[in-house]
Amino acid sequence: MYFLSGWPKRLLCPLGSPAEAPIHVQSDPQRTFFAVLAPVRLSIWYSRPSVLIVTYKEPEKSSSQFGFYKQAEWRPDSTMIAVSTAYGYILFFHITSTRGDKYLYEPVYPKGSPQMKGTPHFKEEQCAPALNLEMKKILDLQAPIMSLQSMLEDLLVATSDGLLHLIHWEGMTNGRKAINLCTVPFSVDLQSSRAGSFLGFADVHIRDMEYCATLDGFAVVFNDGKIGFITPVSSRFTAEQLHGVWPQDVVDGTCVAVNNKYRLMAFGCASGSVQVYTIDNTTGAMLLSHKLELTAKQYPDIWNKTGAVKLVRWSPDNSVVIVTWENGGLSLWSVFGAQLICTLGGDFAYRSDGTKKDPLKINSMSWGAEGYHLWVISGFGAQSTEIESDSKSIVKQPGILLFQFIKSVLTVNPCMSNQEQVLLQGEDRLYLNCGEASQTQHARGSSAHPEHKAAAAKSPFADSGVESQGLSTLLGHRHWHVVQISNTYLESNWPIRFSAIDKLGQNIAVVGKFGFAHYSLLTKKWKLFGNITQLRVYLRTSNLDNAFAHITKAQAETLLLSVFRDMVIVFRADCSICLYSIERKSDGPTTTAGIQVLQEVSMSRYIPHPFLVVSVTLTSVSTENGITLKMPQQARDAESIMLNLAGQLIMMQRDRSGPQIREKDSHPNQRKLLPFCPPVVLAQSVENVWTTCRANKQKRHLLEALWLSCGGAGMKVWLPLFPRDHRKPHSFLSQRIMLPFHINIYPLAVLFEDALVLGAVNDTLLYDSLYTRNSAREQLEVLFPYCVVERTSQIYLHHILRQLLVRNLGEQALLLAQSCAALPYFPHVLELMLHEVLEEEATSREPIPDPLLPTVAKFITEFPLFLQTVVHCARKTEYALWNYLFAAVGNPKDLFEECLMAQDLDTAASYLIILQNMEVPAVSRQHATLLFNTALEQGKWDLCRHMIRFLKAIGSGESETPPSTPTAQEPSSSGGFEFFRNRSISLSQSAENVPASKFSLQKTLSMPSGPSGKRWSRDSDCAENMYIDMMLWRHARRLLEEVRLKDLGCFAAQLGFELISWLCKERTRAARVDNFVLALKRLHKDFLWPLPITPASSVSSPFKNGKYRAGEQLLKSQSVDPFLNLEMDAGVSTVQRSQSWLGSIGPAHHEIDTASSHGPQMQDAFLSPLSTKGDECSIGSATDLTESSSMVDGDWTMVDENFSTLSLTQSELEHISMELASKGPHKSQVQLRYLLHMFMEAGCLDWCIVIGLILRESSVISQILLLIQSSEVDGEMLQNIKTGLHAVDRWASTDCPGYKPFLNIIKPQVQKFSELTEEQVQPEAFQPITAGKTPEHTGPRAEESRGPSGHGSLPQGEVGGSGLVGRNEEDAARAEEEESFQDGTYDCSVS
Repeated sequence: MYFLSGWPKRLLCPLGSPAEAPIHVQSDPQRTFFAVLAPVRLSIWYSRPSVLIVTYKEPEKSSSQFGFYKQAEWRPDSTMIAVSTAYGYILFFHITSTRGDKYLYEPVYPKGSPQMKGTPHFKEEQCAPALNLEMKKILDLQAPIMSLQSMLEDLLVATSDGLLHLIHWEGMTNGRKAINLCTVPFSVDLQSSRAGSFLGFADVHIRDMEYCATLDGFAVVFNDGKIGFITPVSSRFTAEQLHGVWPQDVVDGTCVAVNNKYRLMAFGCASGSVQVYTIDNTTGAMLLSHKLELTAKQYPDIWNKTGAVKLVRWSPDNSVVIVTWENGGLSLWSVFGAQLICTLGGDFAYRSDGTKKDPLKINSMSWGAEGYHLWVISGFGAQSTEIESDSKSIVKQPGILLFQFIKSVLTVNPCMSNQEQVLLQGEDRLYLNCGEASQTQHARGSSAHPEHKAAAAKSPFADSGVESQGLSTLLGHRHWHVVQISNTYLESNWPIRFSAIDKLGQNIAVVGKFGFAHYSLLTKKWKLFGNITQLRVYLRTSNLDNAFAHITKAQAETLLLSVFRDMVIVFRADCSICLYSIERKSDGPTTTAGIQVLQEVSMSRYIPHPFLVVSVTLTSVSTENGITLKMPQQARDAESIMLNLAGQLIMMQRDRSGPQIREKDSHPNQRKLLPFCPPVVLAQSVENVWTTCRANKQKRHLLEALWLSCGGAGMKVWLPLFPRDHRKPHSFLSQRIMLPFHINIYPLAVLFEDALVLGAVNDTLLYDSLYTRNSAREQLEVLFPYCVVERTSQIYLHHILRQLLVRNLGEQALLLAQSCAALPYFPHVLELMLHEVLEEEATSREPIPDPLLPTVAKFITEFPLFLQTVVHCARKTEYALWNYLFAAVGNPKDLFEECLMAQDLDTAASYLIILQNMEVPAVSRQHATLLFNTALEQGKWDLCRHMIRFLKAIGSGESETPPSTPTAQEPSSSGGFEFFRNRSISLSQSAENVPASKFSLQKTLSMPSGPSGKRWSRDSDCAENMYIDMMLWRHARRLLEEVRLKDLGCFAAQLGFELISWLCKERTRAARVDNFVLALKRLHKDFLWPLPITPASSVSSPFKNGKYRAGEQLLKSQSVDPFLNLEMDAGVSTVQRSQSWLGSIGPAHHEIDTASSHGPQMQDAFLSPLSTKGDECSIGSATDLTESSSMVDGDWTMVDENFSTLSLTQSELEHISMELASKGPHKSQVQLRYLLHMFMEAGCLDWCIVIGLILRESSVISQILLLIQSSEVDGEMLQNIKTGLHAVDRWASTDCPGYKPFLNIIKPQVQKFSELTEEQVQPEAFQPITAGKTPEHTGPRAEESRGPSGHGSLPQGEVGGSGLVGRNEEDAARAEEEESFQDGTYDCSVS
C-alpha cells in the first residue's frame, strides 16, 4: 500500500533558544500549509517547495502570562489558526496575504522556455505565497486545555475540569454553555435505557478526541484510560442531547484517530497496541474490528517494550495508519491491520556492526498532500540541552523530518484492481512492474504457460516462441520500470491524485489538480490536457484536446468509475450507479466513440454517505456459476455489481427470476438489461477486490473466482465449485465457497491464470560504514537506512487446495490442481502444502482429532510428482518429524523401490539418505547396492560416483550422511568417453628394415578435461572396497558378455575402472570373443559405423570432379585381386553421419583445407618414412589430414624391386578413397582406437582382431598377427581367432559382401596365421604381457621377429595405422598407464 522511499529530508528551522525548538506540527485541511509550534513561536511552512513563510514570536511578557504553546488547529478554510497554551488560553491568529501580488518565492526560467508563456493560475501554483500572521483574539478558559478539535464552523475544546466548550471561530461562545461530561449518560449501546450510567467522577476529563463526520460523533479517550464515542442524538449540541457508548474492557487508552472513509476509530493503548473499533449499525455499540500489535514472532526482543502508543494518524486517503510509541519507533499498517513497515527491527534498529541504535522518538507528525510526505517533529528537538555547545551537529539542531512515501495506485484508484500490473505512484514518478512495452505487445495467450525467466533459460523444453506477457516480464527481476511524470504537467498540477494503466501495460494516465496527462510506454511520450468536469472518452492516438473528445454530461459529481469490457460503471455523489456503453464508430477517415446510458440504479437507501463507498466494480461473478443458468452464454457477461462500502463487500446481481430477454427479440442497437436484485453482504473488512472478465476453459476455478484482500486477516477467495464431467450439480451443494488464506506479502495484483499474487516490499540499505568519524555518527544517512521498494510475488495455490481438502472437497481440489499442473512451480506447490501440514500436525502439543496429513498424502499420490514431492519435503524437514510423515505417505523402502521401478534414480538416491537415517546400515547398504547396479546399467556416472562414496561411508562409518555432491560440472553431451588429463598415448610402429629410433609416428591426442573421477586409494583394502570392486567387475563382465564395448569404455573412463589389469585377468574368460560375427555387428550398431557398401558394376566416382581430394589412407596388398567398383552409397553414409556426435562434421565430405579445418581435438602429424636405402626409394608426397578424415597419417607408396605389386593405378586410388568415405563418425574412430589400445595392452588379441576388422585396416590385422608370431600366445586364443575369422568370412560371403574386398586384402596374412596355429605351441613358452615389463626386456624379442616371414606379412610401406603399437612404446605406454592409475591422475568424463 504505502512504502518508504530513500532517506528522510531535513528542514532546518532558524536557530534560537530551546524554547524556539519545534514541538508540534499540524497541516491545514488542504495540506498546503503546515503550522509548526515551538513553546514561544508559531511558524507557517509551505509544502511545495518546503519553505518557511512566516513566523510569529510571542513576547516574553505575554508568554509568561499565557504559558507555552501546546496545540494548534486550523479553520476549515485555512484563514485562521487557534493555538492553545499551557495556562488555559486560546489564541486566534488570522492569516492574511501581504504585498498585493507579490510572492515570497518565485521560480526563475531562462528566456524563451515554454514555461514563460504562462498558463492561467500559473503564479498561484508555482510560487510560495507571502503571508502575514496576526493575533486577533484571546480567550481564557481558566483550565488547562487537553484537546482542540475543529468541527465545521465551530471549535470544540476539552479542558481538564471536565468541560466541553463549543466556541465559534470568531472567538465567541455565542451564549452556549459548556457541557459538563458528568451529565452525559454512557451505556454499552444506544438500545439500553436512555438513562445510562453517568461518569460520576468529579475529576474525569477528556484526554484526546477526534470528530468523525461519517459517524457524526466524537471518539474520546478519558484521563483514566477509558475510551468512548459521544454522539448527539438530535441536531442540537447540548448536554441533554448527547449520549455516549463505551466498551467495558479498555482501561488504558492514550490517544485516538478516526478514519472517515471506513468509519473506524483507532485507540492507542498504554500496552503498545492499537485497538480499532467500529460502530454497530443496528445497536450503536462499539465493536472491536481488529488490533494493531507487534508479535513476539516478528520482534522477539522489543514487542512488549515499546511503551505506550503516543500518536496515531490516518493517511489523507484513509488507506493506511501510522503509529508511534513513547519509546520511539514508527509503524505503518493498512486499514484492516496488515503491517507494512516497522522501524523497530532490521537496519532501522541496528548498525552494520550489529550495535543497537536509539529508536527515533517522534513528538508530533502530520501527513502531507496525498500522503507522499510525513512531516515529523523528532524527539531530539526540545529535550536536547547541548544545542548551544554542539551547534555543529546538524541532527541536534531542532528541525523537521520529511519522510517520503510511494503508494499503490489502489489506494486512490480502486478500479485498477482488474488489471494484472502493479502500479505505484510517487510524488513525481510512477513505478510499473511490467517489462518494457516492446516485449508486451502481444496480449497474454491463455494457452501459453509462462515460465520463470530462470527456469525458461535452463529448461531444454522451454519454447521461447510462446512467451506470453506472463511470469517472465512480471516476475523476471526485482527492478521497476520507472516513468518520470511530465514536468510541465507537474508544475501547475501537483500533487498527482490518480493514475491508471491499461490492460497490456502500454499506456498510463495520471490526474493532478486539473486535467490529466497520458503517457505511452511504446513512444515514451507524454500528452497533456486540462478540464475535468465531464466524463470523457479520448482517442489514444490523437492529441488530448476537446475537439477529439466525446463528452457526456453527468447529472451529479462522479466519485468513482470502473470499466468492464466495453462498459463503464460510474458511482455519483447522489449515491446512484450508472452504466454506460462505449462503442467505436468509424465515420469515414475519423474514428469516434459513442457513449450511451444503459442503466441507472439508485443506492441511496443502502448507502448512508457517498464518501463511504471505497470501490465499485462491474463483474461477471454471480452465485450461479454458469452451469445452472438458463442461458449459459451469459455466464461471463456483466452479472453483478460489487460495492465496497466502508470495508463491507456488497453484491447486487442481476435478477434472473423474471422473464428472460431473448437475444433475437431485442433490437440489436438497444441492449436491454435485466434489473438488479437487492444487495447481499459477501464479506467484511475488505480492502481490495480483484476479478477478471477473461475466460479460460482450462482454468475456470481461478478465472471465475473473486479475490479479496482483508488486511491483517489475509486474503479470501470466493471460489466457484463445478460438478465433475458436467454432471448435474447437487441441489444441496453451494455453488461457491469463501476460503480464507494467509500470505506473507501485501497483495497489489492477482495473476489469475498463474495462481500468483504480486506485491511490493520495502527493503533497506545501510550506508553507515561510509561514515566512520564520530561526528558523522549523527548524520541522517547513519541514523536511517536508505529505503528501496522491491517487487515480490507469492504462490497461493497450496493454501486453496488445503482449504478445500479441510472441507472435504477433494474432488474440487483435484480439478483445480489438474488445471494448474502445467505451471512451472506446481511441484513446489505440492511440496509447500505437504510441508506446512506436516509442520503443524507433527509439532502440535494436543492430539489432533482429525489429522489432515493422510488426506494431503493421498491427494499428492494423484500426481506423477508424488515421489519427488515426499522426499524433497522430508529432506527440508527435521529428522524428528520423519516418522510422522512416512506413517502417512508410506514406508520409505517401498517408495525407494517405486523410484527404481519408475527409473527415477535421482529421487531414489534422495530416499537412500532417508533410509540411511531411519534404518540399520545393512538395509541402506542393500538398497544402495540396488541403486548402484541400476545406475551402472543406465550409465548415470555422476550418481555412480556418489554411490561409491556412499557405500564406502556406510562401511567405514566415517560419516553419518553421504558426502556432498562435487561442484565440478558434469559435461553436457553424453555418450563419448574422453581421455585422461595430462596424458599422451603414444601409438607407434616399427617397420621392417627401418630402425625404430629413426622411424616412429608419435601422435598426441589432447582431450577436453572433465571432472576428476579419481580412484579411491588402493592401499585401503578394506572389505568395503572389495565389495565395490566386485560390483564393478560384475558390471564390466556383463558389458563384455553383451558385447557393449562403447558402454565399457564410458564405464572405465568415468569411474576410473582399471580396465587393463581386469582384462588381463579375464583374458580367457569374459574378455574372450565367443561369436566374432555377432561382435562385429554389435560394434557397427553401437559406434554408428556404416557397414561397407556392396560393390556395384559401374563406376561413378564423386572424386573425379576434383571436389574431394583422395588424401586418405591407402590400403595396400600383395593380392592381385582387383577391388574396383567400390561405389559409395552417399545416402546411407549421410544418414549414419547425422547420428554422429560431431553432428555437422561428416567423415570425408570436406574440402581438405589445412588452413581452415584443423580442429582443436587433433593435431595431424606429417609422416615421412625414412628408408635405410636413402634416395633409392621413391617417396610419394605426404599430405596432412583433417579431423574429418580417418586417423591415418599420410598417403604414400614405397616402390621396391621385390614388391612391384604395390604400385596402384589412379582409378584404384579413387575407389579406395571412396570406400574410406563410408567410415563412421570421427569420435567413434577415436573411441575404437582407444579400445584397441586397451585390448592390445591387455593381450586380448581376439578383440583386437574384431576392432581391426571394423576399422578395415589391414595394417592393424598385420600388426596383431605379427605380435602373435613374435610372442608365445595361448593356443586356445589362436584357435578362437582362427575360427572367428573363418566365421566372418562365411558371413561376408552370404550377408555382407561389402567386407569381401577387405578380407581379400588380408587373406595372405590370415593364411600365414592359419599355418602358424597348426604348429604345436608349447604352453610354457607363453608369457603374459604384464604391466611390470620394461622396454629393455621386450626389445630383443622385437628384434628376433624381423625374419623373412615378418617381411612378407608386413611390407615396408604398410605403416599407416596410428592404432598400431610398437613393442617398445607399447610397453612403455603400458607402464605409464599403470603408473597413472597408481597416482590417481586418471581423469575422465563423459564428453
